[in-house]
Amino acid sequence: MIVLGVALLVLLAIAGTPLFAVLLGAAMLGFYSADIDLAIIAIELYRIVDTPLLVALPLFTFSGYLLSAAKTSERLVDLVQSMFGWLPSGLAIVGFVTCAVFTALTGASGVTIVALGALLLPALKQAGFSERYSMGLITSSGSLGLLLVPSVPLILYGIIAQQIGVGEPFTIVDLFIAGVLPLLLMLGLLTAWTLWVHRGGVIPRTRFTWPKVRKSLIAARWELPLPFIVLGGVFTGVFAVSEAAAVTALYVLIAEVVLYREIKISQVPKIMVSSMTMVGGILLILGIALAFTNFLVDAEVPQYLFELMQRYISSPLGFLLFLNILLLFLGAILDIFSAIVIMVPLLLPVAASYGIHPVHLGIVFLANMQIGYFTPPVGMNLFIASYRFDKPLLELYRAAWPFMVVLLVALGVITYVPALSLWLIQ
Repeated sequence: MIVLGVALLVLLAIAGTPLFAVLLGAAMLGFYSADIDLAIIAIELYRIVDTPLLVALPLFTFSGYLLSAAKTSERLVDLVQSMFGWLPSGLAIVGFVTCAVFTALTGASGVTIVALGALLLPALKQAGFSERYSMGLITSSGSLGLLLVPSVPLILYGIIAQQIGVGEPFTIVDLFIAGVLPLLLMLGLLTAWTLWVHRGGVIPRTRFTWPKVRKSLIAARWELPLPFIVLGGVFTGVFAVSEAAAVTALYVLIAEVVLYREIKISQVPKIMVSSMTMVGGILLILGIALAFTNFLVDAEVPQYLFELMQRYISSPLGFLLFLNILLLFLGAILDIFSAIVIMVPLLLPVAASYGIHPVHLGIVFLANMQIGYFTPPVGMNLFIASYRFDKPLLELYRAAWPFMVVLLVALGVITYVPALSLWLIQ
């Protein structure tokens, strides 16, 4: 009967059955085979939704949906352009920074490509950048903000890792701080490569003028305090992460509905439903995945994986190399939330046994997922960009691969120099 159940689950997965249903079936089959009451699944679902920190997820997601529905992307591009457009290849730098910040605020890489693609692609081409370079920049930069507060995947990783409770203790704030230097490294390498490719002054610069800066600052005046509310409140201890999420959601709602008046009050329920539909899916997958994880722990699967790896991998560096290859593959075929809830419970105990800090593992995990978003052949950003720019996938592959090489170099440094992630929290 167990073999029949496994075969049925495999067939359902191949047929496209939703991930949470397959995981639920696997969890029920596992507990049934171990003669454990299936009520454990309902208990696990309740335990995860009763986690105080989990309040931050729906609130930050709601804030992101509000920002993407307003004209925040336009104001953000104008502001960064007015301040950095005078630099060599300044508009490309504007693209990197804007995409990173917008992804962090909205929590979705695809939203960034859709929202900023229409603004950045014509501007980059008009500034003298090739169409291939411009499409590659937007496609690859759409996921840069995964390491930047208040990234929802970053928070989700922290919640799951804390639930598992192995390795050295840490806080969500530690994750926020740890992502800063790796993100700066990625932005720095992308900028350096861009300057090298466009050396010789082939790209004209825009003139820096204080009136233009002042105009863009005034236009974004109600959104500029947002990072200071989140970062300042959390890092100074005034807010807990969940409290910062509540303040952020209230502030964004007032800013976009009352102050900017770009979102009608009648549109708010629809935006709220859309954002909570996404959050509900995440919570359902998360609760079921953790129930399934409990079965794997009871069945000593992590210990078996560790013993298996020890036969072939004798050092933490070897494990990290294997981890990068695995995560790049998974990042190209799974959405980031599914990858986190499925793989973190399996990988974290093994990583801890190699002496790898949970915070370092989290940064490496998300850096891999970020690159996996546009890894051929099925990286999600490639399909979104192909649809957004009305270009064939092969053209997007050619446009994105140089950026992928640069970010793989950054990934190597992030992976094998743990101090880059851990220095600011130790």
